[in-house]
Amino acid sequence: MLDFLQVSKQMDGIADQLHRESRDRSRKLELAATLFERAIAQQDDLQQRYVQWGHRFPFACATPSDRLSEQKTLTPVTDPHWILSTDGSQIAPSHHEIAYCYLINVGRVSIHYGTHRYPLLDSQPRIYYQPEDLYAARSWGIALEEWLSHQRTLAEAIALADLAAEQEPGATPEMPRLALCDGSLIHWQLADLPQAARTHLLTPMLDAWERLRSRGIPLVGYISAPRAGESLNFLRLLQCPHPEPDCKQFCAHETSETAPCHGLFALRDASFWQQRLPLYGVSPLWRSHAAILSEYGDHRIYFCYVHGGSELVRLEMPEWVAGDPQMYLGALNLVITQILKGQGYPVALAEAHNRAVVTKGDRQRFFALLEQHLIRAGISHVAPSAKESRKRRSLA
Repeated sequence: MLDFLQVSKQMDGIADQLHRESRDRSRKLELAATLFERAIAQQDDLQQRYVQWGHRFPFACATPSDRLSEQKTLTPVTDPHWILSTDGSQIAPSHHEIAYCYLINVGRVSIHYGTHRYPLLDSQPRIYYQPEDLYAARSWGIALEEWLSHQRTLAEAIALADLAAEQEPGATPEMPRLALCDGSLIHWQLADLPQAARTHLLTPMLDAWERLRSRGIPLVGYISAPRAGESLNFLRLLQCPHPEPDCKQFCAHETSETAPCHGLFALRDASFWQQRLPLYGVSPLWRSHAAILSEYGDHRIYFCYVHGGSELVRLEMPEWVAGDPQMYLGALNLVITQILKGQGYPVALAEAHNRAVVTKGDRQRFFALLEQHLIRAGISHVAPSAKESRKRRSLA
């Protein structure tokens, strides 16, 4: 049981820390605004410097694909259009339960706006219990809990492509369409996995994205409360005092907080674009240079920031979306439309989450149902561990 009296005594320290961070952020935002104006005038030179020296940077740095001075404003879509989305949740494996297995539940949403077709809102659960599901990742040194997260992400991508094939017959060829997923399309965490594991996960995921591409359905990853600093890191080129921005040569012994270009350290892109963009405004388009993207082929990821009203969001899309001006702008207009319909957050993403979420009660019912099936199959000694049994009937 949490002792709130002790907790309350520590909360004043949190308030003091937030005040310090706010003052520091204000100073950094002023610096970022000044550097950005300089970058507009020197954009071509800065991009050339990145091409030459970017591989020597120890931090993630994106490069602009638009002119930095460019700014768009989005328009909500009123014509008939089609939105599809997926999201996932899981029941994690536990050695204390009656059987060692896990479940991934993918919520699916397909809404044809402006038509007489009923929306599809459902979920597709799958149980994983085969030895290859539970133990194959061990050969790559990956814990099952981490592998479960990767498997859920893959299941969401495949379900989205399957849903597009299933629901497309109800959409006219000219109908605006969008496949929306929750979270980043840049799977940074895969970079630390062995090559065989990366291939095992990325190949079917990119195949699913290719199926969306073949149907002309733009894919967008929606990131609420983004924490990245890739676009602001581009401005650090202006702070380098050395003849060449060769971080490995000149700053190998510096930390992120002591390097000459540390002025924007820990400042998030969202903080900068929040104060610069008008309502429904869009930042310039940026190309991410995350290391894992070298394995994405034609699906390299670009991103932009959009002022959705209640918050500043980061939108990511594959190169085949970003490189098609009509598809790109159409997809962003549909995102804004979804934000408005959801009063601050896309309807399709919220509904996909609601269909996917697995509650504590769902988990209990899952294992109770499993117990019934095991007993019916003649398996004896079906019971959770003593620890799990005691927790379930705790008096606290």
